[in-house]
This record gives sequence, C-alpha cells and structure tokens, in this order.
Amino acid sequence: MIGAHQWCLNGVEIPFLDARVHPHYGVFSPVRGEYIDLVAHAPLRRSGRTAFDLGTGTGVLAAVLAHRGVDRITATDISPRALDCARDNVRQLGLAARIEVTGPCLFPEGRADLIVCNPPWIPARPTSALEHGVYDPDSTMLHGFLNGLAAHLRPGGEGWLILSDLAEHLGLRPRHQLLTLIETAGLRVVGKIDTGPRHPRATDTGDVLHTARAAEVTSLWRLTST
Repeated sequence: MIGAHQWCLNGVEIPFLDARVHPHYGVFSPVRGEYIDLVAHAPLRRSGRTAFDLGTGTGVLAAVLAHRGVDRITATDISPRALDCARDNVRQLGLAARIEVTGPCLFPEGRADLIVCNPPWIPARPTSALEHGVYDPDSTMLHGFLNGLAAHLRPGGEGWLILSDLAEHLGLRPRHQLLTLIETAGLRVVGKIDTGPRHPRATDTGDVLHTARAAEVTSLWRLTST
C-alpha cells in the first residue's frame, strides 16, 4: 500500500513517452516495461488509424498508441478506479483530444482498425483491490477479448493480445488452451513478437517462483479474423 501511494504521488517513468504515468490505488502500475515496449515497436499496418485499448488501466498503452500516430483511440475499463486514473493521465499528458476514456465496459461501440488488450496474466481470483491488475478469474477478460474481437475489427484490422506465459510455467493455463481459444473465436495468428523478462525478480534466485519468472516470455500476439 505504501508503494502504491508513492507510485501515485511520484508517477512511473515511461521512457517511450518521455513522461510519467501516475497509477491510482488499485490500478495496475506500469512498472513492467516489457509489454509497453512491445506495443511501442510492433508494426502498424495502416495510417489514419482508429484504435481501442481494452482494460486501459492507467491509460499508458493508449498514450503509447497516440505517440505512435494513431489518430483516435478509445480506452475502456470495467473499473471506475481505472477510468478515473486513465482520464487523469490522459489529461496530464495532453492527449485528451485524441483519447476518449469510456466505460465501465470491455468493448466500446463500433469497430476499430487496431484493438489492443493486455489482460491480467494469471487466471486466479484476486483477494484485494491491488491484485485486480494481476489476476483474471477463470481468464474471463481473456475470453471476452478473444470472443468479441472479430465483431469489433474493421476489415483488414488487427488485434494485439499482450500476454505473459507465466501462467503456463505455473501450470495454470497450457499453451494449447490459448491456441484453442483463439481458433474457436474465429481468429488466426498472423505474427507474434516475444520479449524476455527484465524485472529484478527474474534474477532473484531466492524467489520461490524464480524458475518460472526466469523462463517467462511476454508476447504480443497479432490476430485477425478468419
């Protein structure tokens, strides 16, 4: 709780934005730079784009997309705390004219050229407000994103799923299950970009989860409708 308060006061430096993002209490803090870098450097397929950022949290990925030249971004979240947080950050970053924060919902109305989702990576139940950004009970948000993606993409559009394989290393969600979910939702994988862990716990041999954390890969799955 003390650390969360300090994040809110001092902000978290986001090098790609050359700015700080301030997470509110109970909103996932963007201290893991791997997933931000994936969105910052993945290839964009078209100019003059619209994008949805689902589960926006602090709004950091919506801000990254705006800095990459996406014309109009709609950011959503099911958490009122996150919506307030994202609106504050978008305003402080001077991006309110290009980023609309709306909700509580997963998908907004309409379709977009690009839909980005970074759901909580662990399919387990949170026990406090601070854990909601880490745990996704029964992979509910993951299922919601995949099952709704095709209906919200514009023709030729792409969905980006940012997901760590930590749950696979912990035996909580096998890879074949994820691939089956993608196929069942009428989607196909057109590319995948991987990155290894850079956070301190990945090298902490005293951590009980060290083996899983050291082997963790965070991926940006590029998805289109079949």
